[in-house]
Amino acid sequence: MATDQRLRDFFPPPPGLVESAHINNRDVLARMADQNLEGFWEEQAKEFEWFRPWTRVLDDSNPPFYQWFVGATTNIVYNCLDRHVRSWRRNKLAIIWEGENGDQRTFSYHALNREVCMFANVLRSMGVHKGDRVTIYMGRIPELPVAMLACAKIGAVHSVVYGGFSVEALHGRIEDSQSQVVITCDGGYMNGKIVELKNIVDEALKRCATVEHVIVVRRTGQPVTMESGRDYWYHELMTLPVARTASGNSRCETEEMDAEDPLFLLYTSGTTGRPKAILHTHGGYMVGVATTLKWVFDLKEEDRYWCTADPGWITGHSYIVYGPLLLGTTSFMYEGAPTYPYPNRWWSMVEKYGINILYTAPTAIRGLMRYGEAWPNRHDLSSLRLLGTVGEPINPEAWRWYYEAIGKGRCPIMDTWWQTETGMFMITPLPETPLKPGSATKPFPGIEADVVDENGNSLPAGEEGYLVLKRPWPAMLRNIYNDPDRYVSQYWSKFPGVYFTGDSARKDEDGYYWIIGRVDDVIKVSGYRLGTAEIESALVSHPAVAEAAAIGLPHDIKGNAIHAYVILRAGFEPSESLIEELRAHVAHEMGPIARPEKITIVSQLPKTRSGKIMRRVLKARAQGLPEGDLSTLEE
Repeated sequence: MATDQRLRDFFPPPPGLVESAHINNRDVLARMADQNLEGFWEEQAKEFEWFRPWTRVLDDSNPPFYQWFVGATTNIVYNCLDRHVRSWRRNKLAIIWEGENGDQRTFSYHALNREVCMFANVLRSMGVHKGDRVTIYMGRIPELPVAMLACAKIGAVHSVVYGGFSVEALHGRIEDSQSQVVITCDGGYMNGKIVELKNIVDEALKRCATVEHVIVVRRTGQPVTMESGRDYWYHELMTLPVARTASGNSRCETEEMDAEDPLFLLYTSGTTGRPKAILHTHGGYMVGVATTLKWVFDLKEEDRYWCTADPGWITGHSYIVYGPLLLGTTSFMYEGAPTYPYPNRWWSMVEKYGINILYTAPTAIRGLMRYGEAWPNRHDLSSLRLLGTVGEPINPEAWRWYYEAIGKGRCPIMDTWWQTETGMFMITPLPETPLKPGSATKPFPGIEADVVDENGNSLPAGEEGYLVLKRPWPAMLRNIYNDPDRYVSQYWSKFPGVYFTGDSARKDEDGYYWIIGRVDDVIKVSGYRLGTAEIESALVSHPAVAEAAAIGLPHDIKGNAIHAYVILRAGFEPSESLIEELRAHVAHEMGPIARPEKITIVSQLPKTRSGKIMRRVLKARAQGLPEGDLSTLEE
């Protein structure tokens, strides 16, 4: 097909970028890792400080319960903060933050460390000890990473719940983790409105017997109920003697942790079943996250890096909080929505702060595409050197718009595939990798991926199958909290000894991986399996379409028929002739079997707060069925 031919086009990296990159020969690294996996990761681990060295890099004697850097002790916060404040980086900016209403704050490594130490002392004074769980439910403000780091510093296990999740979702996560302390805000700003976080916490705690204390950051200043003996203002606690040592210093000793001690829980609903808490640990997660961030985004000391995700998701944990701080990077954080008050908000901040690296989600790119190129063209984006995407496969048209309208044809796009469970990038370009729009390219050095059939056999180029990972990696999940049986059955049972990602993919003749989407996101039409992502990509390749969602609905003859929902770009009006044109366009791009039965033009799509389309909601609405749990719904 014409589309396939177009996608085979390579976009080579700029020569100057390759010459100055940390990694300019991926193949050499990949061969080293293949020949000696443990030695490869051991070299990366030597970049960090350990209280006690490991006796063994990888213990694979009890799969799938792998252990990394066995016998070693460290603390990820020691490597994020303590070691930097002993160096010239103490006065380097760690975080630059802008609120949705325009207010600004900055933290040097020294200032961030002081804030973290004081808050860690506060938590200790409330009886939080090593191994205790703490739930964090906040807006996108600096106190969120401060809370995460303070927990990890004293060995507590943080469970961040995305700010804005429903009462039920929050209650379930607090109850499952048995948290003693909840950290929240009075409210948060999003799209010019206040999200009433404290009120949601109050409702959730009516049925949570384990919570003894609630700490509230004042952000909006709106009135909230403060329960005496339970609720405390963050700013008041930070002025009390408990925030300092007996000598009045804002110091706190960093807890020595075993490499395999728990660092955090992060709940993910997956495609089916109740939410599950993915467990990550200090040592291997630290090594994997820092190595991937440094090599993929080629971070330099002078860079200003912006990951637009929320710290409440795994992208935020790995590549807003821990990864950048491990590398001594200056990170930018923004509180609010990308189009508030106008669709140039992001581009104005790239220009204002001199952002060099921008890492965001395809859904955000498609949403901004709707407004055209005039908005980014108002701003000087010449500071950008590298772009990145995360969260879902990026359709080639959105890739090209990002590359041309934002990167001006000179910024390679690091299209990363990974999961909450993997903790770190798994399939990704490096700056020296020739790119294909829509492909995550090849596995990171040390990662062995494959595409297999129902029986676990490797498939030839071009055939769609199950994406699997064939050997352990340092940042891998260690368990599902309190549910090892589910851990084994969900991830390691379909193909024994092999990690099942739950995604479908194919490899092309160049060994590049093309992620199709979740295995469940497949529509079977007249016996043909069609990925929703492929149908949506075909729709978005039409110049009138900004975003699309495809679902399958029962059909007497075909088994399922394709129904699609589209959002139009600015300047296009809905009409029956346009709908027919879109149906014909999909048939042309994918073949007649993929022609949608019906296309509906809408103004918005149901999405999770991380930007993923909730197709099951569209399916339920179309059939008049119950919509199920909507706690992750954005609107």
